[in-house]
Amino acid sequence: MILAWPLRIVEVHGPSMVPALRHGDRLVVWLRRPRRMPKVGTVVVVELPDRPLAVKRLAAVDGDRVRLEGDNEFASTDSRTLGALPSTAVRGRVLLRLWPRPGRVPKPVRP
Repeated sequence: MILAWPLRIVEVHGPSMVPALRHGDRLVVWLRRPRRMPKVGTVVVVELPDRPLAVKRLAAVDGDRVRLEGDNEFASTDSRTLGALPSTAVRGRVLLRLWPRPGRVPKPVRP
């Protein structure tokens, strides 16, 4: 039996999560579909349609559908353009930022 360890190190690509996360940040993620949906505001790893895995913030949960948003609304492909996604699109959650500024991922700054 082969056991796959669900902890992974993932590198952020692109500006969609600025200012909380920047291009090149390395994250520790729990890459396994959650049994329970994380709280709104949690940074998650998601499977977007016709795109590779992405890091987004969980904006809303409505039954079997979720809304995901990047913190940088002007440079993010997310539910603002794609609409709500099935909850199965959430593949895992970000535990912490490993490098270059170790620690928790900050909450979004909203005006």
